[in-house]
Amino acid sequence: MPRIPLSLSVYEHAASFLGLTPWEVCRDGDLIYQAHRAAYLAYHHFPLVVGIDIYNLEAEAYGARITQPAGTGIPAVTTPIMSLADASTLTPFDPTTAGRVPLMIAAARRLQDEFPDADVRLPVSGPFSIAQSLLGLETLVMGAALEPAAVASFLKALVSGQIRYCEAILQAGLQVAFFESAAAPPLLSPSQFREIELPVLKQLIQQVSSAAGVPIPCIIGGDTAPIVEDLLQTGTDFLICPAETNREKFLAAMQSRPEVRVRVNLDPRVYTTGSRENMRLAVEEVVQLAVSRPNLLLGTGAIPYETPHENILTLLELCS
Repeated sequence: MPRIPLSLSVYEHAASFLGLTPWEVCRDGDLIYQAHRAAYLAYHHFPLVVGIDIYNLEAEAYGARITQPAGTGIPAVTTPIMSLADASTLTPFDPTTAGRVPLMIAAARRLQDEFPDADVRLPVSGPFSIAQSLLGLETLVMGAALEPAAVASFLKALVSGQIRYCEAILQAGLQVAFFESAAAPPLLSPSQFREIELPVLKQLIQQVSSAAGVPIPCIIGGDTAPIVEDLLQTGTDFLICPAETNREKFLAAMQSRPEVRVRVNLDPRVYTTGSRENMRLAVEEVVQLAVSRPNLLLGTGAIPYETPHENILTLLELCS
């Protein structure tokens, strides 16, 4: 079987290498470094995205409280702290002092120094994902349906803060990856995505890509096949074909853009509980797709904390 690149999304799974919970690791800069270091030594994965609860950082920097979950659950924002009316007074956070942002930049910098050949990136949330944490899901979804202009204004108010955050990452000699899965259908319809989300996402990615000197990955999970052409308008050179979407429709929409890398994500059950044969067959399916589509690679969604390390090592072996 021909080789295919495998891109792993480690995140909270890194904490399992220390035998600590995601909550314990995500609050301590040295533990974040140690966890991702251990994961990288085991998997040598790319990109090396330094984060545990990746969608919480900006919301916390704006003042949201992150709740400690039971056991090995993922920390989350449980109480909204803003309303749509706050768009006019929203002040960008300072990435040198706010919340855990400076701690994450420092941990990523340590990893880049130790592994100079690694593609070390910091996760940056898209505006809709941040808005969901700050406003609450119900307020945001109802607003998108009944007050789309107000939601668009709130998202626009978040842009300057995200650009400021990205500039701090780039100044630290690191790279950026955008994560915006909250905006994907069905939470937003394709038409709502184009009207409300696309203008700000496009502005963010294009401006940060210009500052970085290279296009920035745009990682959106969910049923994204209906919005592929919209995502390509952002200028990104990297998209994922999520396990939740129609793979054939997604790749068909990408036919005219062979230069854009596409990561085809496996069903999580393949690598969390599947047998070696399950994994082999799943890898083979994507290898066959890669025969007719250049710049195709295999990927995982966020690897669950409890996933056996040997499963990921088997997957890596099957791709090599």
